[in-house]
Amino acid sequence: MHRRSFITMAASALAFVGGGTRAATPTKMTVYKDPNCGCCHEWSKAMAAAGFSLDARDTDDLAAIKARLGVPADMQGCHTAVVEEYYLEGHVPLEAVQRLLQERPPVRGLAVPGMPSGSLGMGDDPQASYDVYAIPSGTGAPYVFKEVRPRKG
Repeated sequence: MHRRSFITMAASALAFVGGGTRAATPTKMTVYKDPNCGCCHEWSKAMAAAGFSLDARDTDDLAAIKARLGVPADMQGCHTAVVEEYYLEGHVPLEAVQRLLQERPPVRGLAVPGMPSGSLGMGDDPQASYDVYAIPSGTGAPYVFKEVRPRKG
């Protein structure tokens, strides 16, 4: 009798502390992009390969989406993505997206202005050098969130 009770309690405790095998739901990401842009497609593929549940939306009016989200004109890039409460503007690297979602700083989003050579979706250039900016919520100037510098090797 005691053995059966012990086994039942142990099984219940394991289920309670996460011993179950329930799969995590992938984080949803919506990407607004030009239908004819290859680098936007490559960036989106990289995000999907990293496990995001991707909803890619082709649009001819990216300016309206950037305006609605409040992306500063000098921070605009090639495409715009939305993940949870943040926007991702341009060729933001995967490591910066993961850090953003882990740390959850009080920002509206991250941006890689322009289309830097070697950034995610823009080819594999070990000499790539660019900054990822965080756009604060409310007032305040964008600041460097992550530096991408040439790989040593």
